[in-house]
Amino acid sequence: MIASQARYREHMPELDSAVPQRAVPLWPELDRVYRRLARESDQSDSHVALPAPLLFAAEGWNPVERLRETFALSAFELDVLLLCAGAAVDRRFSEALLALQPEMPAPTWGLAATVLEKPHWSALSRMRPLRYWRLIEFASGPPLQAAMTIDERILQFLLGVPAVDERMEMVFHSLGGNDAEASTGTRLAEAAAHGALHWRRAARSTVVITGERASERTALFQAMCRQANLHAWVLDAADLPENPGERERLARAYTREAALWPSALLIRTARVEHPEALESWLGRINAPTAVDVEAGSAAERLPGLRLAAPTASNAERKAEWQRVLGPLATKLDDTIDAVAEAFALDEREIRETAEAIEEEAAFAGAGTEALNAAAWRLCRVAARRSLDELASRVENIAAWDELVLPEAQTATLKQIAIHARHASRVNGEWGFSERYGRGLGLSALFSGPSGTGKTMAAGVLASELDRDLYQIDLATVVSKYIGETEKHLRRIFDAAERSGAILLFDEADALFGRRSQVRDSHDRYANLEISYLLQRMESYRGIAILTTNMQNALDPAFQRRLRFVVQFPFPDAPSRECIWRKVFPAAAPVADLDFARLAQLNVTGGSIRNIALLAAFVAADAGTAISMRHILDAARTEYTKLDKPLTAAESKGWQ
Repeated sequence: MIASQARYREHMPELDSAVPQRAVPLWPELDRVYRRLARESDQSDSHVALPAPLLFAAEGWNPVERLRETFALSAFELDVLLLCAGAAVDRRFSEALLALQPEMPAPTWGLAATVLEKPHWSALSRMRPLRYWRLIEFASGPPLQAAMTIDERILQFLLGVPAVDERMEMVFHSLGGNDAEASTGTRLAEAAAHGALHWRRAARSTVVITGERASERTALFQAMCRQANLHAWVLDAADLPENPGERERLARAYTREAALWPSALLIRTARVEHPEALESWLGRINAPTAVDVEAGSAAERLPGLRLAAPTASNAERKAEWQRVLGPLATKLDDTIDAVAEAFALDEREIRETAEAIEEEAAFAGAGTEALNAAAWRLCRVAARRSLDELASRVENIAAWDELVLPEAQTATLKQIAIHARHASRVNGEWGFSERYGRGLGLSALFSGPSGTGKTMAAGVLASELDRDLYQIDLATVVSKYIGETEKHLRRIFDAAERSGAILLFDEADALFGRRSQVRDSHDRYANLEISYLLQRMESYRGIAILTTNMQNALDPAFQRRLRFVVQFPFPDAPSRECIWRKVFPAAAPVADLDFARLAQLNVTGGSIRNIALLAAFVAADAGTAISMRHILDAARTEYTKLDKPLTAAESKGWQ
């Protein structure tokens, strides 16, 4: 009961909209069948009219005639259906039946063949509509004596009661799909019109919807449903029953439901590895269907009309932002341009984020500057959802003044920030994206010894641009199975483009290495992975940072696709002294430290951080401030880890 109530609440807006407005012409039809039954049972009140209709239907709506036409019922089959309906809703049918069959208060086939006109035995066949579409159900026993009952969904349809076939309730879900306020871009409207026309001309033919994002594919399907005035259902193909008989019954149930309530079905295939069973099931459905297909999935082989769901352009996203924000958009004019360029949110995400922005403005009463900052933050949070499952987000706490690099490298990093900040103006307003379709992404290579600040610099850029930084875990990307690595990389790049995040490929030489001479199949497929990366880096429109200790190990073809290359040198003595001065937090108790002598330690910034942290723990254990002695002890430990000796020149003057 609880489950059915929840299901009704899920579909309540669509179901209630189907509740009719004028009298259902069901009772006159029942009256006609009842009079025949009453004559046979000699009921004296056969002339009494049946009760008034309980529910209502739209003007001109005749559910009895609709059932007859939809399922091609003969006059006798229609009367059998009405006989079962009358027995289900009116007690006088039961009284008349008891007069004819004292042991059986329900209609039977033998009684129907005796009472009703033009009976024919073929109506009993499982290939005829009464039994094929399960319009009526037979109890166990010989057909002539077995009790007949009308299917609950069919009875509800006759009465005008909003309902859904119970066999669909566990695996089918409503998408709505008829939102009158939904915005439809020109390209989406054209694709939807093509799909709706295909449904009208060949309802049994499936539409295969492709595209970069699941939300865009769903939006195209919903637009098709609006064009065709169909209710939208969705089904995960992995939820189809394994038993062939159950799959057949489910196919008939949906086909019947789509005939009663004009509908279309979207089948999601993300979890389908072998689409043969799905293809067979689709062949048993005579109703509008569409298949949601991810790029590279096995379901791409399914037959049908192929439609590519268009990706919204920056201009279309900007127009959608302005539409949903209304008057508030004037306060966010510059920010709207930036978020449309940085975050590829779909219509639903834009609508939900706009509501959050409006709430922020109403609750905080923020000024223009604070409202723009809040809008960017809310967009950033909404966009990161697509990448959280694929990579590790790095919290950005580093700032420019913490980064110790030569002026040339610092200037290059600031150029990277400038390119990212003004991408919408240069690519969009100045027309570079129209002139050049590829190579518009921002990719950089940070090369240098370990510990020289490459990852820290990526964090500084993320903080400067107010974007998320995601570090790619190569262990979750690289797979020994053919094609799986490319599939993982595709998902990461696609999600990163949508989220506006910065991708950080640490130790990139492991993934972006040189192609080798093909000696066996392993070399061939390794080269295919690198070739895919070359193509993807060329078409990638986001920000990607590669770090490596061995630049020469990278394939030379990547060099052309990199917008910037920054060499991170081993820090010299003045740089090391600067790092030592910044390494201790303001709250850390330090004794009189000789930073010039600390700079004698010939190590990178990463090692300096390790030594400072270890010295702090040694001092905390001793209950004193951090001194040169503690740092010397920590340095010895760090040098042992690095497998290098601490020379006398480096520790000279410390004792």
